[in-house]
Amino acid sequence: MMQKLIQVLGFLFLLGCKTGQVTATQVVTKSDFTITFGSCNKHDLPNLLWDDIAATNPDVWIWGGDIIYADTDDMVKLRKTYKAQNEVLGYKNLKGKVPVIGSWDDHDYGLNDGGVEFSAKRESQQEFLDFLDVPKDSPRRAQEGVYTTHDYDTPGGSIKVIVLDTRYFRTALTPDTETKKRNTPNKYGEGTILGATQWQWLNETLSTSDAAFNVIVSSIQFLSNEHGFECWGNFPHEVDKLKNMIATSKAKGVLILSGDRHISEFSKTKVDGLDYNLIDFTSSGLTHAYSKFKEESNPFRVGEVVSTESFGVLEIDLSNKEVVFKMLGDGGVVLGEMRESY
Repeated sequence: MMQKLIQVLGFLFLLGCKTGQVTATQVVTKSDFTITFGSCNKHDLPNLLWDDIAATNPDVWIWGGDIIYADTDDMVKLRKTYKAQNEVLGYKNLKGKVPVIGSWDDHDYGLNDGGVEFSAKRESQQEFLDFLDVPKDSPRRAQEGVYTTHDYDTPGGSIKVIVLDTRYFRTALTPDTETKKRNTPNKYGEGTILGATQWQWLNETLSTSDAAFNVIVSSIQFLSNEHGFECWGNFPHEVDKLKNMIATSKAKGVLILSGDRHISEFSKTKVDGLDYNLIDFTSSGLTHAYSKFKEESNPFRVGEVVSTESFGVLEIDLSNKEVVFKMLGDGGVVLGEMRESY
């Protein structure tokens, strides 16, 4: 992959999403590999971001889940909705130029907040893989769950994208009967998000990775854990398990991308055994956002929540082991930005 030097010169005005006023600035970003990603996309709503995504000259587009809103066990309806998404002009143009990968979440899986109990998950998996143009003879077709890895080699090192499936094996949530929140964390040790086989695969994937950066794609948030909606925090033992696995694997530059929430935010924490911060970058949604968002506790949040339509960008500098994380809105406006060293 040829090294890219992206130079952006522009004016950022007062934004209506709590980011404050930013004065005119020139931003020069060196990127050896650029990732774009997003989630929560309705094919029948205007998506004003496809041209902005293409303008970042990405090396890959990653779906973070809720690619479509089908919520069905009718495969004819599911197939028809995926087909309609493929015909959206902006997406069609992007797909013709940029590799597209990703995972699903509940609304493209087929059952709202659904997990292991969804009766049509095997059939839905095949429709999802058809949408992503996964070859018919791919091992991914025969396994249970859509998890996989993608490796990208550059002169400065490799990038490994680790796509998780947080739906196929996820056991029951615990409804919150004491507050107005939807869910409360399970008792420690009860239930699973990934299931035994996927956990074993993930451990082996991280432990054997020689990539300079390992990007984990999780449809649901990993760090933010107090809002009561779906998140890893509903299975606290699984959170600890992944943190420990990342640390003991010695995999380099591990970071997490998530979606689902119809807001975008950066979350950060220290993990014992890691010499860098663990980042969970949430980007959501593409066609509809939580515009009435006012307040929500997240002890790991960095900066402000973005509650307008946006997508995520990661500009990876392999020589300096740095990543610039950006939330971009319509017109390429920078709604949030963070830089981390690894």
